[in-house]
Amino acid sequence: MDNNEIILTPEGRRRLVEELEFREGAKNDEIVERLKDARGFGDLSENAEFDAAKEEQAQNASRINEIRHILASARVVEAGADLAVGVGATAKLEDEKGKERSFTIVGTTETDSLKNEISNESPLGAALIGRVVGDAISYVTPTGKTRKYKLVGISREEREGKYEA
Repeated sequence: MDNNEIILTPEGRRRLVEELEFREGAKNDEIVERLKDARGFGDLSENAEFDAAKEEQAQNASRINEIRHILASARVVEAGADLAVGVGATAKLEDEKGKERSFTIVGTTETDSLKNEISNESPLGAALIGRVVGDAISYVTPTGKTRKYKLVGISREEREGKYEA
């Protein structure tokens, strides 16, 4: 796999499309209105509201360009019916003490640690790719600590979520 390749799950692609529609539509309209209102406050050289709206407009445009680039160049990976862990799969792991945790493998632009959605390029994500139920998983964390798990389950369920600003 190319190190610069962007991988998305179908759900991740859908969320980016929704975010792009929001930013090009409602978000852009809101910024334009703020700019109109701020112009009414007078001198633009000392108008904090106008400056803030212009900054937000620039940030929105930057994110729109970023999303367009991702969508144009990303490879969407469908969750297959195979029994190995891949992008889009949820791996159920058991640690040495018998405690179970689940992680969903996603592309690098989709990670969400609060939902245990980890990148396929993260240390754990990379260690899980291609593994099957029953495999022992060992990886080194960014802090240098070695973690060990046993892969006890693999599932492929559509993730929830809708883009919200």
